[in-house]
Amino acid sequence: MSSPADIVEQLAVALADEREALIGGDADALMRATRAKLDALGELEKGIDPGLADRVAELAELNRANGALLARRRREVNWALRCLGRSESASSYDPSGGMERMRSSRNLAVA
Repeated sequence: MSSPADIVEQLAVALADEREALIGGDADALMRATRAKLDALGELEKGIDPGLADRVAELAELNRANGALLARRRREVNWALRCLGRSESASSYDPSGGMERMRSSRNLAVA
C-alpha cells in the first residue's frame, strides 16, 4: 500500500504526463495519464495528510492549466471541423415545441 505522499507524487507524474500528451497530441498517452490521474485521485479521496495540502494545491493548479490546454485543443479541433464543413450540431425548437437538431454541411467537391 502506498503512502499518501507517494500517491501525491504519482498524481504529480500523471499530471506531467497528461500535459506532455496534450502538447504532443498523443491520444493514447493522454488516456493513460488520465487513468493514472483518476486512480491517484481516487486514492487521495480516502484521506490525506494535512501536511501535504500545499503540494496538493500546487497540483490542483497544474490540473487547471492542463484543463485550459485541453479546452484550447478542443477549440482548435472545432475550428478545423468548421473549415471542413462540419460543425457541432446546433439545436433548435421544431414546430411542436420539441428539440430539433440542425446540421449544416457543405460539399467540399462535386463529382
